[in-house]
Amino acid sequence: MAQLGDYTSLPILKFRSTGLYLDAGDLGEILLPGNEVTPDLQVGGEVEVFLYLDSADRPIATRRKPIAMPSEIARLDCVAINDIGAFLNWGLAKELLVPFREQSKPMIVGRHYVVKILIDEKSGRFVGSQRINRFLTSAAAIYRDGDRVQALPWGKTELGYKVVVDGKYNGLIFASEVFQPVNYGEMITGYVRETRNDGKLDITLTLQGRKKISPMADQLLEKIQQDGVIKLTDNSPAEAIKKQLNMSKKSFKQAVGLLYKQKKIVIEADHIRIA
Repeated sequence: MAQLGDYTSLPILKFRSTGLYLDAGDLGEILLPGNEVTPDLQVGGEVEVFLYLDSADRPIATRRKPIAMPSEIARLDCVAINDIGAFLNWGLAKELLVPFREQSKPMIVGRHYVVKILIDEKSGRFVGSQRINRFLTSAAAIYRDGDRVQALPWGKTELGYKVVVDGKYNGLIFASEVFQPVNYGEMITGYVRETRNDGKLDITLTLQGRKKISPMADQLLEKIQQDGVIKLTDNSPAEAIKKQLNMSKKSFKQAVGLLYKQKKIVIEADHIRIA
């Protein structure tokens, strides 16, 4: 049974000057506007469409697929503001409304925001919400330490970056453990460092313990091979190591130790070179 928010295949019932009418079950006959009709569509056939409400709050079909589907969390661009809220581009002719009550702070045209897409219970319209915390659930007993996850940064605290883990769990990446660019609203790969008692996840961007040493060693060896030598040693400042390699001093020392044991590098007083 077709519902608003579905991207689904529907039977074509009839042609009219305004477009095609599709059989949407309990939703009735729904229009696919004429500007989206192509010659290959025929009565009796089917077409894949997304179902939502038009500007007059009538169910309507579109062959466009939204940037993010209902119930998903995504980064969208603000394109307009009026007296009821902000409007974000989510890939459809009708923009996504974010009412003022669902904004954590006033939105600005031209900027992008991470929002949850949901259906407003009163109007039946799709709306966005910046109040991400409200929709995140406990990850207790779901992950083991070291599990690989996808994390979407959506906010920042004094401790680090707030992230949505695998689309629905609450996580945090500590700023002290970030050695690569973290961009608001851009998905990154991380690893579960710990599941806290409250069900929230501490996420790290590098593997912990022995599992991470080999990738770090490969990264260091590639850098040395590119330049012939690297002007870093165990005594180098952590800031210099981070600037050149995007890794912590501890990880650097572990990688150096592994490569040295493998006899792939020679450690000099002020640099490291290929053996």
